[in-house]
Amino acid sequence: MSPLYFVGKDLVSYENPNPNIGIHRFVFVLFKQKHRQCVITEPSSREHFNTKNFAVDNDLGLPVAAVYFNAQRETAARRHLLAGTYK
Repeated sequence: MSPLYFVGKDLVSYENPNPNIGIHRFVFVLFKQKHRQCVITEPSSREHFNTKNFAVDNDLGLPVAAVYFNAQRETAARRHLLAGTYK
């Protein structure tokens, strides 16, 4: 039996969570495409991206999975404290 894999086209490259200040929310949503190459409206930017509008514009239907997490940049003092190098 051959391995299971999927081939696709990245519309927007992945960026690591990198909040400048405060707590930031990150959500990854997975949609099952109704057919290949069904995304016709590519996002113009990450700023003010609207998942619901993207799904409607590209006829994606309801999400099949999602992951949510918060990220916060640690201060330099906290990094040194945790590493045991704070003086």
